[in-house]
This record gives sequence, structure tokens and C-alpha cells, in this order.
Amino acid sequence: VGGSAPDIAGKGIANPIAQILCLGLMFEYSFSRADLALVIFKAVEQALNDGFRTQDVVAPGMSCKTTAEVGNKVCEYVLNWTN
Repeated sequence: VGGSAPDIAGKGIANPIAQILCLGLMFEYSFSRADLALVIFKAVEQALNDGFRTQDVVAPGMSCKTTAEVGNKVCEYVLNWTN
């Protein structure tokens, strides 16, 4: 996981994916919940495949999303797949 990046704080351009993946690792290794970790990992993968990427990883021809948009999309998938 990267640093705190105070130069981009509050701008909505930070990539939340690494932090979200760390949460998945926490569920897998600290809480022995590989099932929930897999849901998080798959949700990240689906969000990226659907084009939800911040400016640092956006592909040519794609529009970049904000930190909140990426995080909310991942959360949406997690909630849909766990209910």
C-alpha cells in the first residue's frame, strides 16, 4: 500500500484498490474468511473490468473515475454478492 499522499488529499484521485485488496487479505489471513476475501478480490476485478479506474491506471480511450466512484462500485458488487 502506498503512502498517505498529502499532495492529492481531498482531490478524489487516489486509487483505493490497494487498500481494498488489503482488506481482502485481512479477511483471509487474520479472520480465516477466505470466502469473504474471494468476494472482495472478485469485486475489485469486476469493477476494473467494467472500467472503474482512477487516473493512474486508466486505459487509453477510457474515462477515469474518482476515488469514491471506484470504491462505491467495489462495495456495490460486494453487497450484491453477499446478500
